Amino acid sequence: MNPTPSQTVGPYFAVMLPWDRSEELGTELWLRGTLYDGRSEPVADGVLEVWDASSGGFGRCRTTVDGEYAFRFDRPGPIGAQAPHLAVSVFARGLLDRVVTRVYFPDEPGNTTDPVLSAIPDTAVRETLVAREDDDGYRFDIHLQGPHETAFFELV
Repeated sequence: MNPTPSQTVGPYFAVMLPWDRSEELGTELWLRGTLYDGRSEPVADGVLEVWDASSGGFGRCRTTVDGEYAFRFDRPGPIGAQAPHLAVSVFARGLLDRVVTRVYFPDEPGNTTDPVLSAIPDTAVRETLVAREDDDGYRFDIHLQGPHETAFFELV
C-alpha cells in the first residue's frame, strides 16, 4: 500500500479568497503586521481573521505581496478574568487548517493575571502574543514557524 500524497492549500490559495482590503472593526487604532513563513519570508497570499469577543467585532484581510496586513479596530475590553485581546486566525498556503493565536496589548495591567498568558511558562513564548506599540496603534508580526515562531493554540 502506498502512502497518501501530502496535500496543501496553495499556491492557488489567494485566488479562492478574493478579499483585498482591510476590514474595520472600529475607528480608534490600527493593528498592522507582516505574516512570515518558516524561512522568515513574507507570505504574500495569506488571509487573517480577527475577532474581538468583547464587542463581537470581526474582520478579514488578505496579506499584500510583502506579507503585510492591517486592521482598524476599537480598543477591546476585558472578558471576565481575561485581559483585553483580539483572537486571530491565519489561513495560508501549506496549512491544511487555520492556526489560531491572540494579540494582547503591552500596556494592559490585566496581562499579568490573564489565565491564558499565565498558563504559558516560557516568557519568550508568552511575549510572541503581545503586540508592540506603533505610531497610531500596534504592530503584531506573525511567524508561522522558525526561531521567532508565534505561539499558536490547539483547538479541541
